[in-house]
Amino acid sequence: MPLPALASVSTIHERLRIIYPDGTPNRNYCVREIAAKTIFVMLYVGAIVGTDRWLRPDQVTRMTDVQAARTGEVDRLQWTSDSLKSIRGKTIDRWYAGNTREPIRDETLREGLIRTGAVIEREGLPTTSSKPRYALAPGFAALFDPHLIDEALLDAIGAWQKTNLSSGALARIALLRSRAVASDDGVIITFPNRETRRMGPGLSSEISKAVVEEFAPRFLKIPGVIFLSESGNKVVARDDDLARKIGLKIQSDKNLPDLILVDLGPQHPLLVFVEVVATDGPVGDSRKEALLLLAQEAGFAAPNVAFVTAYRDRSASAFKKTVDALAWGSFAWFMSEPDHILKMTDGSQNAHTLSTLMAPT
Repeated sequence: MPLPALASVSTIHERLRIIYPDGTPNRNYCVREIAAKTIFVMLYVGAIVGTDRWLRPDQVTRMTDVQAARTGEVDRLQWTSDSLKSIRGKTIDRWYAGNTREPIRDETLREGLIRTGAVIEREGLPTTSSKPRYALAPGFAALFDPHLIDEALLDAIGAWQKTNLSSGALARIALLRSRAVASDDGVIITFPNRETRRMGPGLSSEISKAVVEEFAPRFLKIPGVIFLSESGNKVVARDDDLARKIGLKIQSDKNLPDLILVDLGPQHPLLVFVEVVATDGPVGDSRKEALLLLAQEAGFAAPNVAFVTAYRDRSASAFKKTVDALAWGSFAWFMSEPDHILKMTDGSQNAHTLSTLMAPT
C-alpha cells in the first residue's frame, strides 16, 4: 500500500487547533507542537490502521528536519526500517531527546489522541514489547491530506468531531464558541432584576457575564448582584440599596472582588464573593481571609459567606496556572460547564469522610 501524502508539521499543527477547539478535554496534549510532530511521523511511516504499519514513540524523537524534508517513498521506507534499529552513537539534530518518548506515549497518545479515537493502539502486544503499536485512525489521518482544503476540510473536520468528540465535549465547545467573540461595543450583562449594564470587551467581561447570567440562577435560590467591577473601571454597577438591606457597607477602596452576589433565599442571606480569572487572581487563602473579614464587619457569620473563582474552562491555561493557589473551602466554576461546580473541601479534623462527601446534595 502506498504511503500517504505528507502535510508539513506547521500545517498539521494548524489543523489540530481546528480539530480540537477550546473546551476539548486534554486539548493541550492534542494541539501542542509535539502532537503535530507525532502525527507527522505517523504519516511519514504510513502508520494508519489497515496498513499493518505502526509507530513506536521513540521514532518521533529520532526524526530530524533533514530527514523530514526527504519525502520520497524510498527515503521514507528506508528511514522507517532504520528508525526501529538500535542507535549506535548520537543522532545529530534529532527532534527530541530519547526520554521524550515517555510524554509522547503517556500524554500525546494515551491521554490525548487515543481518548478521542484519533489513534488506535495495537492489540495483543505485551506491555513490555518493543514492537511499534500505535496507528492513526483512517478518518483522522484523512484530515491531514494536503489536498483537502477550504470548505471541504472544514466539513470533514466537523463530521469527524460529531463522531468522535463526546456530547459533553461538544457542549463545552459550543458554549465557548457562543461567547468567543465580544463586539467592539462591549459586553451587555443582564442582572437578575432584568436591568442591564455594559462592560468593555474582553475575556474577563465574558466570564463576568456568565457568572451573573448562568452561575447565579443555577446556584443561588434568589440571586442578586450587589457589586460588579472590571479592569480599568473600578465599578460597573453597585446596588447600595440591596447592600444596606443585608447590612453590607460597600467601600470601593476596600480591595473588593470582581463581583459580590447575594442569595436572599436562605433564612440568613448568603454573601458570595467572586473573583474572575482570565489570566490570574484566584481566591487564595490570604484573599479569602481579607474578604471574610469584610463580610464579618457587615455582620455575616462565616457559614453565610461563600468564595468562588470563575474561569473560562478547565482546560484553559489560567486554571492550570492558578489551581494550586485556590483556597480550601472555596469553589471553582467554569463558564464552559455551567451546571457543575468544584468544591475545595477542607477535611481537617476529620470533618469529612469520603462517604459523606459522596452523599447526594
